[in-house]
Amino acid sequence: MNVTSPPGSMSLASALADAAAEIEQALDMLLPLVEGDEARLFDAMRYSALGGGKRMRGFLVLEGAKQFNVSRTAALRVAAAIEMIHAYSLVHDDLPAMDDDDLRRGKPTNHIAFDEATAVLAGDALHCHAFTVLADGETHPDPAVRIELVRAISRAAGPRGMCGGQMLDMLAEQGGVPLEEAAIGRLQTLKTGKLIEVSAEAGAILGKAPLQQRHALLSYGRDLGAAFQIADDVLDATASADETGKATGKDAGAGKATLVGLLGLDRARMQAERLVAQARTHLDPFGERADMLRALADFTITRRS
Repeated sequence: MNVTSPPGSMSLASALADAAAEIEQALDMLLPLVEGDEARLFDAMRYSALGGGKRMRGFLVLEGAKQFNVSRTAALRVAAAIEMIHAYSLVHDDLPAMDDDDLRRGKPTNHIAFDEATAVLAGDALHCHAFTVLADGETHPDPAVRIELVRAISRAAGPRGMCGGQMLDMLAEQGGVPLEEAAIGRLQTLKTGKLIEVSAEAGAILGKAPLQQRHALLSYGRDLGAAFQIADDVLDATASADETGKATGKDAGAGKATLVGLLGLDRARMQAERLVAQARTHLDPFGERADMLRALADFTITRRS
């Protein structure tokens, strides 16, 4: 991972690796191995939730929580819950009825490793279990905070968020009519951006932050999410499956609506760079405490996986 960080600070690569290890440990605890009739379901849940991924969404939760001195245990529980939701979305996206992918994070997708019915149930169960974690008193002693977390995260994952974006993506693919730039932006904001946005905001919710600071992190997450999706589209067009750990070149082959397809690689990259610069400005109120979030924004458009 080729990333840079402010002089004298821990590198972003080290911070991401440390956070990923902590989140992995939290997920392992929250998704225990079980015996009996449900064992296959838990195995399928653990297969997709554990052992891979950049954990960028979880990292955003942890770094946002740092701005308000939130308990690490609380932040890790929320980070793990959001990673469960992200994992469920990937399990379902990979199904034959959706994107029909055989490879995810360098290993067979859930429905290949298990079967389609188990994959559907594993995704459903990860989604449900995430909200069990968020609603538990161990996540935060204040029920109002837990309710707000559930509200914000369920909205980001629901019909006006991730699920709605997936529906728009399917309709665009089936319709065969090229989308304009604004329509592609909306699709990607819903499908990918909303969960990244709420991941950045979650630490402020946990910390009962003033509205202005909460909005600053939310706005950072919005611009970061848009840049991240453009970077993903660039990778799909330019990177190999070995680099990304999943099949590439599928968007163009399937006629999917992307800014790369509409604007071309150079203009799409310029748009992502503008979004990253904008994301960084939202962090001004947090000073040096937000240096890792700034470094993450820069890394978003230089990564190769």
